[in-house]
Amino acid sequence: MSELRDDFDRRIDYLRLSITDRCNLRCVYCMPPEGVVPSTHKEILRYEEIIRIVGIAAGLGVRKVRLTGGEPLTRKNVSFLVASLKKIPGIRDLSMTTNGTLLERHAQELADAGLDRVNVSVDSFDPGRYRQITRGGSLDAVMRGIAAAGKAGLRPVKINMVPMRGVNDDEALEFAGLTLSSDLHVRFIEFMPSGDNGYWSPERYISTEELKKIIAALGPLVPVRIRKNGPSRYFRIGGAKGVVGFISAITHHFCSACNRLRLTADGKLRPCLFSETEIDLKAALRSGGPDDEIARLIRLAIKAKPEGHAMGDTVSRRGPLAVGGGKKRPMAKIGG
Repeated sequence: MSELRDDFDRRIDYLRLSITDRCNLRCVYCMPPEGVVPSTHKEILRYEEIIRIVGIAAGLGVRKVRLTGGEPLTRKNVSFLVASLKKIPGIRDLSMTTNGTLLERHAQELADAGLDRVNVSVDSFDPGRYRQITRGGSLDAVMRGIAAAGKAGLRPVKINMVPMRGVNDDEALEFAGLTLSSDLHVRFIEFMPSGDNGYWSPERYISTEELKKIIAALGPLVPVRIRKNGPSRYFRIGGAKGVVGFISAITHHFCSACNRLRLTADGKLRPCLFSETEIDLKAALRSGGPDDEIARLIRLAIKAKPEGHAMGDTVSRRGPLAVGGGKKRPMAKIGG
């Protein structure tokens, strides 16, 4: 069986695949108030191009694919793409990150097409606050989407929350409390200095250790090991049905075990989220490049994968850091 390893002997078997940079929300930490100028239809990869890339990557050793955006469900016929990717030999795990606003409409068809599960980004359970953070989103639509995902069998449903001091940190206990009576995976993601929208500040940042102390009010956090847990460290509160996870990209970064590549909607392969390096697969595809050339470029991206990032140093210096370095691509343009 093929296997990809980088210069630091990390096995690379995970592709995060942005299928659009369009989004129906304007979350404060993801993009500026006016949003971002989306790529035109011609600029983003066609479904057949995505399927070809994933097929080649699977032949090299990629086993796990996550569809992201922007908001992936704003793109038409996503279930067709899901079904096509699921048929590729070697792809064992196919998931999606979504803001959940369109999930109620699509959950069952996605499950029927072969999607394994979803991660839903929710940063507040207060409708007014949610509307402020997302600049207009409907919490009710998201909650209906989460329920529809569970009903469709897209389990475990994972809820991603980005705690921000003075914004939504007072809801951490409520989020964690969901796991007491449901099988949800609630994951707290450290607020990263990403994009170029000026919203991130050291004052809004909360570390994982501080969050753990807050959540421990519900009971002792007992470490649990979950298969395919990726960068998240999971805990169970007492006899809770679900689990609480922490993704500590700054204080306990997972670079030493990073197994992923990122493909942007416009066809650039990035070896690291916080990297200026991009390998242009779209140009090779559209100039008639053979599969061997695409495989060579994928290997080149892996060769360029850095040992780690310096976000922790940046935060401690209280300085800014934009995803993509000098390129300053908003997160929506890279893929969440």
